[in-house]
Parts: sequence; C-alpha cells; structure tokens
Amino acid sequence: MERHYGMDWLRIGAFGLLIFYHIGMVFVPWGFQVKTAHPIVWAEIPMLLTNPWRLTLLFVVSGYASRALYTRSAGIRAFVASRNARLLLPLIFGMAVIIPPQTWVELTTQHGYTAGFGHFYTSDYFRFGTLSGIVMPTWNHLWFVLYLWFYTILLAVLAGVPGGARWQAAFDRIFAGGRAVFVPLAFLIVTQFWLFHRTEDTHKFYDDWIAHLQYFPALLFGFGLAGSKTAMTGLTRWWKLSAALAVGSYAIIVWMLIRYPDFSFPTHDSALLYRFVREIEAAAAITALIGIAERFGNRDHAWRATLAEATFPFYIIHQTAIVVVEFWIRPLDLGALAEFLILVPATITACWAFYMIGREIDWLRPFIGLKRRRPAAAAARGNRHIRAQSDVA
Repeated sequence: MERHYGMDWLRIGAFGLLIFYHIGMVFVPWGFQVKTAHPIVWAEIPMLLTNPWRLTLLFVVSGYASRALYTRSAGIRAFVASRNARLLLPLIFGMAVIIPPQTWVELTTQHGYTAGFGHFYTSDYFRFGTLSGIVMPTWNHLWFVLYLWFYTILLAVLAGVPGGARWQAAFDRIFAGGRAVFVPLAFLIVTQFWLFHRTEDTHKFYDDWIAHLQYFPALLFGFGLAGSKTAMTGLTRWWKLSAALAVGSYAIIVWMLIRYPDFSFPTHDSALLYRFVREIEAAAAITALIGIAERFGNRDHAWRATLAEATFPFYIIHQTAIVVVEFWIRPLDLGALAEFLILVPATITACWAFYMIGREIDWLRPFIGLKRRRPAAAAARGNRHIRAQSDVA
C-alpha cells in the first residue's frame, strides 16, 4: 500500500486531541471520574468542537493502520495473533493496574467511599460485581481498546472471504471523487439521526449497538481508504467543502449552546436540529481532516516515528494521570484556570514518563502496546523497514 505520512500525523493528532478533551471533562458539567469544584458551563462550547467526531476519527485512523499491519502480516492468523497481543495484553494490564485509581477516586469523591486505595484494590476492585452502581473491575477509557479488538476479529473474518480485490474495487467506486465526502455524511444521517436516534454511547459493549453501527463502519472505511487512491484523491480534492460543512454545522451548535446553555433545548424540534447538525459536523470534520492531512501533512519528520510509537502508551495512561492529579489539587481550591494550567503539563509529563520508562523495560513493552525488542542483529537488519512503516497500535 502507498505510504501516507499525513495519516500518521492525523493519528497522532487524534489521540493528542483526546488527551486535551479528557482534561476538559474535568471542567464541564458532564459525568466524569473526577470533577472540579468550579465547573464551567461555557466550556461545553470548545468541547463540542471535537465531541461529535473525535471517537469516530480514532476508529477511522485505526482501520487505516490495521490495513498497514495486515499487509505486513503472514496471513490472517498471524494478523489476528498480532492484534491479540497488541490489544488484549494492554487491555488486561490496564484494567488490573492502570484503571483502579480512577475508580477509587470516583467512589471517593462522588459516592462517599471512605476506605484507602490499598483496601479498595485488595478488597473491593476485583469483586466482579458493582459498588455504588459502578461495575468492577472495569475498563473505563480503555473501552476503545476492547471495541477495536472485537472489530479487528470481525475484520479478519471479512478478510477471509474470497474476492478481496472485488471488495476494494467496490469501495473505490462507492467513494470515488465527491462521494468520499457525501456517502459518509449520508450514512451517519440515515443510521444515527433518522433510523436510530442516537444519543450517548454506553461503552458497555454488549448494549452499545448504535455506537457499533457507527464505529465498525468507520474502521472499515479506514481499512478500505488505505488501499484506495481514488477515495484519497477525492478527500484531498474536496477538503474545502468538507471543512465548510464542518465549520458551518459547528457554528450552529455554538449558537444553540449560547442560546440554550447546557443543552436546555426548549422544544423537541430544537433538540432534533442539534442532533442533525451534530451528525453533519461528525462526518464533514473527519473527511476534511483526512483531506487536509493528505494535502498538507504528507511529509516525514524526525519526531514522527517516536510520536507514532508513543501514541498508544499515552492513551493507556493519560486518563489515570488526569484523574489522580485533579484528585490531589482539588482540595487546594485553586480555581478552574489554575487547575487547568496544572493539569496540562502534569498529564503530558506523566504520559512521557510512562512511555520513556516502559519502552526500556522489555518485558513491560507488550503491556503498554509495544512490541518486544528483537535481538540486536535482527534489529539492525530490520532498521530500514521500521523507519519505513512505524510501529503503530
């Protein structure tokens, strides 16, 4: 498959935006593991810039990366084995080691839990039940890894169906030219707005079928896009139209939130309008960002390989870092601005430390989403290949 550095940068940027989004979750009046004592209603406005499309974009870029990994694998079984190792191990490790502080902080700050973390971890967390309505053990933000693993298995099943070239040819026809913009837009409007009236994801996997109807096709779109020059050309050519649709729909959302703060829509029609323009923003922003990345970001840089490798470890640790740091500084009553100015550098520092330390401990690497190191001689022989295709999750 043809190399597109722009998609690497888009993947890095998508996960970077997610970190800042979760920092923002501390301050808006929405549910989260820990909340500031000084919530800011107007913070919903910048949050809604990425809220409609951030998760779907993650599955698109993950589908694109999956195509690269699939083409490098020695068959479907090797691809599945690789995905099992690179996704299930971090998921299990995260649920057992990384997530528990989040759950303890949530129970302590929002449900009156009084025991210390040591007692919670040894006596309550592995109950395989609920406490104050919270299921434990849990995956919290690592739901994305579970969904991605399940979609990968479905993808492998589809890849085993004969006639792969015909599937790719059909994709090229469906998403050729301007259809690369309008087909995803129509799909989201029909499935998420018109037919199933999507509101919020549950992240429980077994009852999140409307979300699956959006995220799995997004993964398939990314997988097909990785082998489609015609679709990529269409997205690149029509990025201005996509951007205009995304900006216009976001402007309507901003106007509605200014007029009706915290989604206090007075009528059913106004709520429908919000949901409609939200789906337009979701589809248009994703197609615009892909086109922009291909048009302006399709070049390598000395930091690209490192950032691409660091992305998955950053994702694993970032929310726990946010929750723990906010838990520490919340009693100081510093105010929202000071808390934000502390949370941003503290979270980034924790992410870098987790990655830099974890990558040097060979046995730990698979648990943070990285491959085990190869022997020095083999690594030297494969050095050029690694530079050509980054080690992505």
